[in-house]
Amino acid sequence: MVMGETGQRRARQQAQAHGDVTQVAGDMHVHPAPVQGPSVEWPVWVGDVPRPAAAFQPRTQVRKKVKAARGRGSDVVLSGAGGVGKSQLAAALARELRDQERSGEAGLDVLVWVRATVTDQVISAYAKAAKRLHLPGVSSDDEERAARLFLRWLAATEQQWLVVLDDITDPVSVRDWWPDSGAGRGWVLATSRREDAQLSGEGRALIRLGLYTDSEARAYLQRRLTDAGHAHLHDPGRADEMAAELGHLPLALGHAAAYLINKRPTMADYLTLLRDTSNRLSDLLPVSADAEGYGRPITASLLISLDAVEEADTSRLARPLLHLASLMDPLGHPVTVWSTSEALGYLRTARPPQRRWLRKYHPPVTDIEVHNALEYLRIYALITQDTATAPLRMHALTARAVRETIPPDTLPATARTAADAITKLWPRHDHEERELAALLRANVVHLDQLTRPALWQPTTHPCIYRVSSSLTDAGLYQHAIEYDQGLFRQNNEFHGPDHPDTITARHNLAVSYRDAGLIQDALDLRERVLADRDRILGTDHPATLNARHNLANSYHDAGRFQEAHYLREQVLADYERVLGADHPATLDARHNLAASYSGAGRIQEALDLCERVLADYERVLGTDHPATLDALNNLANSYDDAGRIQEALDLRERVLADYERVLGADHPATLDARHNLAASYSGAGRIQEAVDLCEQVLADYERVLGTDHPDTFTALNNLANSYD
Repeated sequence: MVMGETGQRRARQQAQAHGDVTQVAGDMHVHPAPVQGPSVEWPVWVGDVPRPAAAFQPRTQVRKKVKAARGRGSDVVLSGAGGVGKSQLAAALARELRDQERSGEAGLDVLVWVRATVTDQVISAYAKAAKRLHLPGVSSDDEERAARLFLRWLAATEQQWLVVLDDITDPVSVRDWWPDSGAGRGWVLATSRREDAQLSGEGRALIRLGLYTDSEARAYLQRRLTDAGHAHLHDPGRADEMAAELGHLPLALGHAAAYLINKRPTMADYLTLLRDTSNRLSDLLPVSADAEGYGRPITASLLISLDAVEEADTSRLARPLLHLASLMDPLGHPVTVWSTSEALGYLRTARPPQRRWLRKYHPPVTDIEVHNALEYLRIYALITQDTATAPLRMHALTARAVRETIPPDTLPATARTAADAITKLWPRHDHEERELAALLRANVVHLDQLTRPALWQPTTHPCIYRVSSSLTDAGLYQHAIEYDQGLFRQNNEFHGPDHPDTITARHNLAVSYRDAGLIQDALDLRERVLADRDRILGTDHPATLNARHNLANSYHDAGRFQEAHYLREQVLADYERVLGADHPATLDARHNLAASYSGAGRIQEALDLCERVLADYERVLGTDHPATLDALNNLANSYDDAGRIQEALDLRERVLADYERVLGADHPATLDARHNLAASYSGAGRIQEAVDLCEQVLADYERVLGTDHPDTFTALNNLANSYD
């Protein structure tokens, strides 16, 4: 048969890929694949397939993906972090094929299982297989030649075969030793912590293996303890907690179950030990609990990729970045936090110098270096990130293992660096980036819990207070009270009752009380805050002016209108003198004075001041700032007071739309705007619309603020009026 030029080129490329061709001058010489000797003892097994894991979970969904990939003729790479059970699943799949009866398309003639962490292991396994197959030309003195003969045999044989490359650490070095399923009678199953593109090209399907599901974790613990003869140790009420604390990581659940079997504590007692971060993982998940033959402590298993990362990462930033990331919330933190000037400054001195004599020289760290180091950590599954802009995540146990490697004397500085970076990233106004603000709040709380008292000494870090104001801005008033009560206790414990940080915490708690409708509690606390700030900081300190302003608001809330009016006039004059006419605090004071004019029946003065305040807010803060929307709402109230009913109604419809767009449909300020619009409908004679909206508002208040909040009582009263 005469081949065309295209066919010759394809044959030459395929043959060159397998080392089957030599070229002399213009002639191509193709070497036929070796044929196994007649005395081969079938089947041929090379390498030790790991034994079945105790209480092994079948991972049904992943198996379906493997089956689908095989149906397309693809090799399969199981990818995932350390300890998710990649090797165990690969072993289960290999054993199932191996143990089938050999007939037709079923069973295996050749199975090679090889640890592929280094190329030499692959070559040795292939050479052993070539020898067992009695391939011509095999010599015990030349393993590499024997291995290549085996590859050529795999590409051409009619026998059924499976090659398992377990734990690939370097896809580039394995590429030349990846079998070609040429005749379609065999396939390759590989495992790796990595998930880079090199593992998914050339007809390979990359299938990610994750953590146990809730049901898999529960099933594993129950079966493992029962099979060991200790079913009484299984506590269904604690099993989910235990799985959650261990992050649903199969490796950790295996070690923990073995710990229970060996030492016989209750699950509740074990959880207490596990939640105490002063206990090390090596004690709670010891080598003695390694019932599946991993052969190393769990900490080493989780961090085994770090050496490979550091070898590849020329920036030398991987370890200090890992230290910082280990202090963040396992559910995710913004990747941009490590590109802030605060993080870059820390990384500059935290990374080890290239040369000992350069120890005092610290070149600047660039964003590109940070990005590359994080990419290495992601490739080796030490961190995960779904997209380039998605939050970075680290498994809770991996993070704990990393934290245990941070020198204790450097932990406070590392923690405050993370806090500095979070604070720098915080949006100027929470309503502009609500999701980011919520993510940062969660990370501050987690960081503080892990590193206390690092963020409280020598003074309380600003990010601690930022969480308080952020909760209030989000309308999470009950959460804010609980947080601020803890904030006050901690400041009092660390700094004493007269420290500025303690007084600030008391002030924040008063704000939360007021927002939650606890009027008298807020007033009592604000009187004390003003007295303390007046005594310690002086009457003209901005913090003292702020305390005086807040006390005036509490007087107004409590119905002490004359006291509120007098104090608000005094506060506005003080703000204008100390901070200037356009300072946001001055604008707030002017805004509140307008409310006092309205309460005192000075309708025109209130309306004039409201119009001025709105113009000032729009000029200084912008049209979408919550304070601007509040001013717009109060202007609508003034129109209503002045009998300008239609103007008030039009403005309230606009205000509600703006609140819903900027703050969301369930923010308390949005509920207030909806409530006010219902009142405008009633005043305009649109009774049915008023009733319908009042019913919605009452349901919303009860759901968001609770049945005992003053705003809920007001809504209930207004609904009764609408019915009337």
